[in-house]
Amino acid sequence: MREGPQHILVIRFSSLGDVAMTVPVISALIKSHPNAKISVLTKVQFTPLFKHLPTVEVIGVDLKKQYKGLFGLFQLSKKIKALRVNAVADLHYVLRTKVLRILLPGLNWAILDKGRKEKKQLITGKIFKPLKPVVERYADVFRRLGFDLSLSTPDFPIAQPLSKEIQSLLKECPQPYIGIAPFAAYSSKTYSLDKMKAVIDHFSKTGATVVLFGGGQAEVQKLNEITNLFPNVISVAGRLSLDDELKLIGHLKVMLAMDSGNAHMAALMGIQVLTLWGVTHPFSGFKPFNQSLKNCLVADRNKFPRIPTSVYGKHYPKGYEKAIDSISEKEIIAAIEKIV
Repeated sequence: MREGPQHILVIRFSSLGDVAMTVPVISALIKSHPNAKISVLTKVQFTPLFKHLPTVEVIGVDLKKQYKGLFGLFQLSKKIKALRVNAVADLHYVLRTKVLRILLPGLNWAILDKGRKEKKQLITGKIFKPLKPVVERYADVFRRLGFDLSLSTPDFPIAQPLSKEIQSLLKECPQPYIGIAPFAAYSSKTYSLDKMKAVIDHFSKTGATVVLFGGGQAEVQKLNEITNLFPNVISVAGRLSLDDELKLIGHLKVMLAMDSGNAHMAALMGIQVLTLWGVTHPFSGFKPFNQSLKNCLVADRNKFPRIPTSVYGKHYPKGYEKAIDSISEKEIIAAIEKIV
């Protein structure tokens, strides 16, 4: 294999789950090429995802203020020039990175193949089989730059001591900790809260502590209401920084999540993740890293044969709004009990 360039810039601005999926790939790159210098360009709020990779320079940027618009991209291109990189791995491939590519013509760029053709075939029903995982698509970008790497033997972060902020929330809560992140970007990917309460109720009585994750004021309020209904249930939504959330996730026995960023955060920490899928499907390539398909509970395709109707969950036919609720509470409970 030819020698890869020695200083590579990795670009992935958003979203949380997509940025999280870059982490095990970059970790594998470091493992295979320890002498390569790696800089990561992402949104400033996502920089804690890379904290356990001390040799990686993480550049957090605010694209709504300092680097907004075309002038902002011009300023960002100057910042990139100052890094003196000789190659760029574009793991986002959107209009913003296309403009940067024009502004930085002298660099060796490799761009992400998003597999749009195969994904269209999947959601239109022409094929129904697992597509290339997103993490492998990311890895292919580095391979095109000359870096040979493998994701088959991943290294995960060592669980870090819990901060005082986390300890004050957990207090005397008994282990094991079972994480539940019941929300997603779209309602079609979100299990009904009433059905989720049955799962929470069950595990609140087993001697474990159920830790609820979420974000946004509406989610915070709903999760706080749930904590008042059951014993041994706490919500950390809106109470912890992303850095502290990752530390806490590192101490979970299992994370139950939707097809969402929380699932990918837990996966990058090496935690077993049980995911629930509605109109989306793990075959699209977004299964959390290093997780078994057995840990992906999908909606009943006998009742909803057109699944997956969308890659991201935004589009679905009438009557499919809550296809995810065809997954029974008993099925979820049984799957978690196999892990804990």
